[in-house]
Amino acid sequence: MRLLVSVRSAAEVAAALAGGADIVDAKEPSRGGLGPVSEGVLRVIAERVPADRPLSVALGDVAAPTDLAAAMALLAALEPRPGDTYIKIGLSGAGSAAGANVDAAVLAAAASPRRPAVIVVAYADHGPARAPAPEIVVRLARDAGAAGVLLDTWGKAAGDLLHHMPLPVLGPWVEQARAAGLLVALAGSLSADGVRAVSGLPADIVGVRGAACLGGREGLVAEDRVAELRVALARSVSGCAPQSPGRPETHPSNAS
Repeated sequence: MRLLVSVRSAAEVAAALAGGADIVDAKEPSRGGLGPVSEGVLRVIAERVPADRPLSVALGDVAAPTDLAAAMALLAALEPRPGDTYIKIGLSGAGSAAGANVDAAVLAAAASPRRPAVIVVAYADHGPARAPAPEIVVRLARDAGAAGVLLDTWGKAAGDLLHHMPLPVLGPWVEQARAAGLLVALAGSLSADGVRAVSGLPADIVGVRGAACLGGREGLVAEDRVAELRVALARSVSGCAPQSPGRPETHPSNAS
């Protein structure tokens, strides 16, 4: 299982990498769980992520086609780089347009110069988020040809991922997503103990922000915190080997 660490500035990239992050994720926590950074911040973050580490970019929730256009415009800040790029798209407020929005995101990504891999975000607390249930998001991502799914929490003050979806519920969801041929990521205010708890699941990636910071998710990423999480992941079940850093071969439309 690979470790994704969310950073809000170029200054945090070095600490994330030194601590052992496999994937660097650009996200502004003050703007919500999927808050995008500014174009200028994204540009300098991307410059500091080496080619052998994937870059992930949170683009926010897409409730309408206009939201998607604005989200994709942020990618203009990225200069060509040989490393892989993932974009995360949520569906809060999308309603009956959720499927069409996922389809549009995949098409837009395939048409962009960078051809990033689309990760569709499901929320464990989908009711308050006004988003499709996690099992529906798996189906939408599969049908659209997205690269993967991320299960996260929308409300950051109402409990972590395991509060909303205990392991006996979370495990079958992970298996459903894997059976659909999707890259599977887990996040949602997970502490070091939470990371240990999910490390035995056959997911590909676990993502953190607050647990990697001094002072919580609004604080600063600290190398030693990231290193502790790296050790926690060493407890992963040996049979759950992570995929290679590239895009899943099951989705050739997202290949570079």
